[in-house]
Amino acid sequence: MSETISVGDADDPRLADFRRLNDQAARREMEDDEYFLSEGWVSIDRLIDSGHVFRSVLLSPSRVNRFRPFTERPEMDGVPVYVAERDVMHHIVGFDLPRAVLVSAFRQPLQSVEHLAATSKRLIVLEALNDDENVGAIARAARAFDIDGMVLSPTCTDPYHRRTVRVSMGEILHMRVARASSDEWPGALGTLHDHGFESWALTPGVDAEDLWRADVPERLAIMLGAEGPGLTPEVLSAASKRVRIPISDAVDSLNVGHAAAIVFAAVSRARS
Repeated sequence: MSETISVGDADDPRLADFRRLNDQAARREMEDDEYFLSEGWVSIDRLIDSGHVFRSVLLSPSRVNRFRPFTERPEMDGVPVYVAERDVMHHIVGFDLPRAVLVSAFRQPLQSVEHLAATSKRLIVLEALNDDENVGAIARAARAFDIDGMVLSPTCTDPYHRRTVRVSMGEILHMRVARASSDEWPGALGTLHDHGFESWALTPGVDAEDLWRADVPERLAIMLGAEGPGLTPEVLSAASKRVRIPISDAVDSLNVGHAAAIVFAAVSRARS
């Protein structure tokens, strides 16, 4: 069982993993490909079952008793659990966080596009999404509808950003994820096609095929772009098919997370 360690110095080097939580650029540089943060009870519960190894924990005093059952898990053996009062916590993370439950964990290596293509039947491909919460919502929906994995473009946001993990309710930690390099994009779509995938580019374009009328193939890659710009012309041109979700003329578009969930449900129903 891990024992709690009270810390009174916000500059304690043992707390380096938890600094500057709202500075995304600084966090990406700090974390690199070594570790990430998870927060909240559900996300941490999913983290324990994901195979990612804990580095350390930071708690507010009011959260210690509820966290104690986690310390009895074998995955927590030897993991330091730090406890900081509210004012110290503020200085550590950079803002007021009175009920903190934060876990730092080692990142597992991302998979290759080739491996996902060879071992999957349903994939989601995200191009240049920069909203962490949207990626988290998409990951949660993808897990709910048995999507096998996620392929990210080089400029897509970090899949293990703290907000992404939280919004996904920890489900992103159970997804197989690959990120194409700059040299591989958008050629990675050709890798999917070589493995028998049909790729659907989601677009509101009037020339796109109605989702409800589209024949769902055995192997399918669903491609989504960022809010506003959508998929780039290069990716739209490389797609096997352009597909749209028919919506009311009174509404311009759907949030990308909502659109993803609708498509996942539609293709899941077609397969069942």
